[in-house]
Amino acid sequence: MICIISVTGKGDVLARRIEKELGGDLYLKSEINDFKLNNIMNICFEKYDSIIFISSTGIAVRAISKYLISKASDPAVVVVDVCNKFSISLVSGHLGGANNLTLKVSQVLGNTPVITTATDNMDILAPDVIAMNNDLIIDDFKIAKIIAGRLVNGESVYFKDDKKIIKCPKGYIETEEIQGNTLWITHKDSRKLKNEENNVVSYLDDYQDRTVLKLIRKDIVLGIGCKRDTDSIKLFNFINETLREKNIDIRAIDRIASINIKSDEKAILDLALTLNCDLLFFSAAEISKIEHKYQGSDFVKKSIGVSSVSEPVVELAGGEIIVSKIKKDGMTLCIGELKKE
Repeated sequence: MICIISVTGKGDVLARRIEKELGGDLYLKSEINDFKLNNIMNICFEKYDSIIFISSTGIAVRAISKYLISKASDPAVVVVDVCNKFSISLVSGHLGGANNLTLKVSQVLGNTPVITTATDNMDILAPDVIAMNNDLIIDDFKIAKIIAGRLVNGESVYFKDDKKIIKCPKGYIETEEIQGNTLWITHKDSRKLKNEENNVVSYLDDYQDRTVLKLIRKDIVLGIGCKRDTDSIKLFNFINETLREKNIDIRAIDRIASINIKSDEKAILDLALTLNCDLLFFSAAEISKIEHKYQGSDFVKKSIGVSSVSEPVVELAGGEIIVSKIKKDGMTLCIGELKKE
């Protein structure tokens, strides 16, 4: 959602042109009694994804300064001068979308866009842009900033996509090995990898430069079954421990699947809420069509009508099984990976 703030009558004309083309809510000083930018900012930073000022940059900077938290969460902020010469990307150019919004506003108003992000001006994709364009999670924003700086300075920055879905962008060097100064797209838990002798080692052990930025791809499917009234914390701990053991980042979970008789199971509902992922339930009739592919239990079949849950629902949810069914204390877990599109 966009809000458009104007502090002058001349700016109101521009604000209305933007609102007509791009939508949004208008906050015009000429129409609001007791107009106070501080009060408006209180609302805007809570309610809107994008803020457009029709004002000087000084007014905009002073208005937003106390509300800024981080580039990961701040809204996009764009400033248009009242003489309509420039549209300026001020805050959250990449993740917030201010750079793209600046270009749109500039096109609507017919003025000159001003984007000062170095990587954009060099036609190089910064790590946060790659993350935003591909729905990836940035593991460490400090390292992302370092990587972007090294790209601008012309240093060697390596690129590895475990699935080879994203083409190596301009300015990066494609690599098959994790090394220092690398942008790594993965669902793995980066703390540990296995060497040729299958011994667990840190992936950074061999490198003096430990600047490795992980962009996490959400492509993991969990198939879950559990006894009625399983404790929520107990289920979460089981999932968390298993994922760590299997070298999978918990943030990579895209969806959880189970049988529909578990659609009211608090532990499963809480897990999806905690992991901020989709939750899918399948009927016994749907599961019965593919349950023969998996090892099942006669006891389970008598109880719920199908012999297996956790593995079939991974397949039904669009995943390919990478970790077969694991049982513990009345809980079952199967881990799958979403198929390449």
